[in-house]
Amino acid sequence: MTTADSHLRALPRTSDNVLLADATDGTRVEFRDVVKDYGSTRVLHGIDLDIAPGEFISLLGPSGCGKTTALRVLAGLEQATAGTVLLGDLDVSRVPTNKRDIGMVFQSYSLFPHLRVLDNTGFGLRRRGVREKDAARRAADALELVGLGHLADRFPHQLSGGQQQRVALARALVTEPRVLLLDEPLSALDAKVRVQLRDEIRRIQLRLGITTVFVTHDQEEALAVSDRIAVMDAGRIEQIGTPEDLYLRPATPGVAAFVGVSSIVPGTVERGTATVWGQQLAVRTPVADGPVEVFLRPENLRFAGDSEPGIDGTVHESTFLGSIRRTLVRTADGSLVQVQHSASQRVEYDDRVRVSIAPEAVTVRPAAAS
Repeated sequence: MTTADSHLRALPRTSDNVLLADATDGTRVEFRDVVKDYGSTRVLHGIDLDIAPGEFISLLGPSGCGKTTALRVLAGLEQATAGTVLLGDLDVSRVPTNKRDIGMVFQSYSLFPHLRVLDNTGFGLRRRGVREKDAARRAADALELVGLGHLADRFPHQLSGGQQQRVALARALVTEPRVLLLDEPLSALDAKVRVQLRDEIRRIQLRLGITTVFVTHDQEEALAVSDRIAVMDAGRIEQIGTPEDLYLRPATPGVAAFVGVSSIVPGTVERGTATVWGQQLAVRTPVADGPVEVFLRPENLRFAGDSEPGIDGTVHESTFLGSIRRTLVRTADGSLVQVQHSASQRVEYDDRVRVSIAPEAVTVRPAAAS
């Protein structure tokens, strides 16, 4: 396993649960120059993606970027216009969904209201001809894995939204698929339940060693659970990397703007160095000399003394976030920037401050023509 090392497994495997006893190191998944057209509209522009066995990878991007279409092509729910999809060494580009050995969890739970939880979970096994007794045992094991063994006899309407989504997850896992696909499965849940289930999915994925593809528009979700993230925009992958890579070293202005929080301020570039508020900063992405827009993270801005390099500004608001504060400042050049600082450092509306930039490399893009 290359990116999700075995030592990261949260809990040891045991033989008590059939799913854990049969856990493997996952299946390699590859997209090779995958194109998808709907009529004259191209929604995927030659996607290339290599997912390691057992890896948890997220497809992250705004609505309409193509991430769900890519997932549906992998699942066989949509057929690629061109290109190849591989599971392991097998080309599944023209293989129907029910022959791909894939488990899927959607935003909607899609549970059968007239079936109890145990029967909902084992439904796919019975469709595959598994004997009723064996199907019931395996469904019970899957429910134990998601922490719902004690609710096996309830009906879906007797469960909370989070519990229903756990049942949907158990149903996807009970057939022991080679790959698990998650299409925004948490977006219908409230914030606290979303975090709890997000962490539970990651824990289970690590225990099973199953290759997992997770579609989300929520950067916090992707950053929290992924081995790697593919940031998509307009049907293309802009950057693939670890959460740390994407946040600390965004390859494009689009990634810098979408992943994390950034303030955009004016500057100039000359021979690979950006000048912002009189400070000189290394440029992370090559750009022609001239006026630019510079992306600044809140943690790379600080309040400075009057004699230090930086720019004067006025406080617009300050938000308490527990151990830190984020303060919105209108600078003398008209920019609005967010400064992250200690919660003990209090500022008030309309206070005069001076803002300085940490000496870190920055992402820039050419300034828009006026």
